[in-house]
Amino acid sequence: MKIETTADALLELMAARGVEYFFAGGTGTDFPPIVEAFAKRQAHGKLAPVPVTVIHEITTVSMAHGYAMVSGRPQFAMVHTTVGTANAASGVINASRSRTPLFLAAGRASYTEHGHSSSRSHGVHWAQEARDQAGMLREYVKWDYELRLPELLETAFDRGMALAQSAPAAPVYMTLPLEVLGARIDGFAFSPQARLQPSRPTQPDDESIALALVALKKARSPLIITTALGRDPEAVAELVQFAERLAIPVIEHWHTHLNFPQDHPLHLGFDASVLIKEADVVVVLESDAPWFPRNVAPPAHATIIQIDEDPLYERYPLRGFPTDIGLQGSPCRTLRALTAAAEGAGLDEAAIEARRQRIAREHRQLRAAWREAGEASRASTPVTTQSITRCLADRLSPSDIVVTEYEFDTTQGCFTQPGTYFNHSHAAGLGWAPGAALGAKLARPDATVVCMLGDGCHVFGVPSATHFMSRAQNLPVLFVVYNNGAWGKSRLAAFEYAPDGWASRADKVPLCELGPQLDFEKICEAAGGYGERVEDAAELPAAMDRALKVVREEKRQALLNICV
Repeated sequence: MKIETTADALLELMAARGVEYFFAGGTGTDFPPIVEAFAKRQAHGKLAPVPVTVIHEITTVSMAHGYAMVSGRPQFAMVHTTVGTANAASGVINASRSRTPLFLAAGRASYTEHGHSSSRSHGVHWAQEARDQAGMLREYVKWDYELRLPELLETAFDRGMALAQSAPAAPVYMTLPLEVLGARIDGFAFSPQARLQPSRPTQPDDESIALALVALKKARSPLIITTALGRDPEAVAELVQFAERLAIPVIEHWHTHLNFPQDHPLHLGFDASVLIKEADVVVVLESDAPWFPRNVAPPAHATIIQIDEDPLYERYPLRGFPTDIGLQGSPCRTLRALTAAAEGAGLDEAAIEARRQRIAREHRQLRAAWREAGEASRASTPVTTQSITRCLADRLSPSDIVVTEYEFDTTQGCFTQPGTYFNHSHAAGLGWAPGAALGAKLARPDATVVCMLGDGCHVFGVPSATHFMSRAQNLPVLFVVYNNGAWGKSRLAAFEYAPDGWASRADKVPLCELGPQLDFEKICEAAGGYGERVEDAAELPAAMDRALKVVREEKRQALLNICV
């Protein structure tokens, strides 16, 4: 196949670099060279990258995010000029704050008003030109660039991919003007392998490792708090080795990933507020907000060790969590080095063993209390997140995947394998979970993928686009909608702000009610899926079984609209 345009060259380069998918969101008048290039490749039997036509930019970015989140490989997404970039912005913020590698491109209005085959020919081409299109995203991307000449394509693309993957990972953004995409070229030569590779993982020097070990050796009440260590699945096993060697309890605080096997005797749940008050050393692992200072904080004398690719979170305008010892680099390598350094370090083995036994007892008591609460919730009326989660967790295998946006009760699940639990980015650009679940299913077609979210989040995720894409790409996901007809988190925040205020006594809290409720199940049915409305707790188990059977056996999407 002859490479005749920059668009031809871009797709050829992506295929050579191993990019599996081209997520195209809201294909517009800036896409014709790409459309023609894909048609040409298909006519010549070239199947990579696979074009994925996505019907909305929110879904586009979330799908690419979900695929990268599960596979560990960044993918390429393209949206339509300024307006597509604006729709995609929330997803880019999510990807940035969750350190997800993503290469986002956008078309750009034509430079010229006449004289070229790609000159402006539609009314939107004037209004969609911006003085600084990338400025909409610059705070949240590592790198932005406008491709100016076809001969710069290889360097620009490889640089973007390398930067997106270099720690800490983040999205990058490139604009592609029509004149450049459609420019005629005579062939395209490029390096078989990218000469711009992501930076290799690093780890702290021996002196820093020794300094941290001195503090840990003296500790009597050490504590590990982690949020997103599981971004690197290999790091989970290293944390197990490290925690076991020193018998340190692990708290997954406001976690976005599975960071530590939740059936492990050293796992002490998800709330650090009790243990942190007594801690003399706190190891913070990949956690941007390891506690909430308004409510609780470690003692002033406690030593805080932050192990992170970026311990100070340099891109956050304000973050005042103490960092007495900052160990910057790959958490996986840092934990491995700490565990190795602990051997022969003269640790108090008797104290460590006593701590291990105490933590194991606390773990068993905690799990027993959660089980008891879960059993009691089965018959609760109205249905609660606890009862829904308990019902779902009973039916999941260890390798199944849950993607959730707020509504999964972590006390009622028990995840043990990395890459099986994903919560929303702390940036909280709502509507992420539905598209991310589709991306997760695309990356792991063998797994049952469940998306659990509230009614408000589902609306933000553009339900019609979500279910359209599930059908179009044959991605059967179970969507569990906890439909309380309200902005539940906003309502609780108002109550916390004024516990005895007017809102707490109101029959309907202003600006927080979303009634009357939508029949979300019918939107799923309109896309060929199975939908069911559940209003009685007694009906929930059978409804869950029916929905999972549809997803697992019939290979169709399903949605449970659980009204509370």
